[in-house]
Amino acid sequence: MLALFETLIDILRLRKGPDAIPYSPIVFAIVLVLWLFAGVVAMMLSPEFTDRDLVIALGTGFAVLAFYAGIVVVAGHRPRVLQTISAVLGCGALLTLLFVVSDTLLAPILSQNLAGLIATLILLWSIPVEGHIVARAIDRPWFVGFVAAVTAFVLQYVLYAMLNPQIATAT
Repeated sequence: MLALFETLIDILRLRKGPDAIPYSPIVFAIVLVLWLFAGVVAMMLSPEFTDRDLVIALGTGFAVLAFYAGIVVVAGHRPRVLQTISAVLGCGALLTLLFVVSDTLLAPILSQNLAGLIATLILLWSIPVEGHIVARAIDRPWFVGFVAAVTAFVLQYVLYAMLNPQIATAT
């Protein structure tokens, strides 16, 4: 288990790719549970979010995972889908938990605005990380993966805004 976390941290640091994740349904299940846990924790600590918001966030998250899986399949690398999705889920979970920790622990030490900025930058780091994962999965240059990750980010935001217009207009 420790080796999995070390690998995910190396992927977050853009030093390894999804090929470093074992091809295993058990690893996939572990990172899926970790991703779901991180999402629930993040939503519970945000008083403005409701259960409906959690369902919408999970649904849009699964849509992005399907988008990435589609890219890997269309690029002709179907056997890499499980590792790619496992890497995206695991890194996403760690970034979400880091976001929660930074937002809750730094706010009393720093100003709320600065803590929020740091937390936002942590979440935005998911774009180059996911781009790196996709690029390595499909054997393409980093910018191809980056474009895919930006597209996924916009897709997720648009889907979330369509399903929950109140929260989209408040941001």
